[in-house]
Amino acid sequence: MKDGWLELPSFGNSMFPLIKQGTICRFTPHSPNNVKKGDILLFYSLNGQLIAHRYYSSKIKNKTREYNFKGDTNLGWDRPIEESRVLGKLEVIYKRTFEIHSDNFIPVLWGGIIMAFPQVSGILRRYLNHRIKLQFY
Repeated sequence: MKDGWLELPSFGNSMFPLIKQGTICRFTPHSPNNVKKGDILLFYSLNGQLIAHRYYSSKIKNKTREYNFKGDTNLGWDRPIEESRVLGKLEVIYKRTFEIHSDNFIPVLWGGIIMAFPQVSGILRRYLNHRIKLQFY
């Protein structure tokens, strides 16, 4: 990460509504000791795709730490990711006229809601699917 951080535009809607398509997100290097349940981490998937999803848990498997992630609007879990594939932790979300820091009230509250009530993911997914259908008519 150049200059100690990396800024990337989001692609897709897996973290909607907190992060929408095209939203610029800043990631900083992560420390496994400072990762909390609910943090959004940037990682390489097993097929090499860059993904930023919510961290739920980790476990040691074959002497390697594996992380479990899920996108907020995804109905299923990501495949477990080895610690070496994790690049950074979300620090800032840049909206059109303001920025939201990951430790502010809104992202922390939203993370708590989405993790405590998994059925919200299904509601969001149905909303997004309906919205996409309307774009084609």
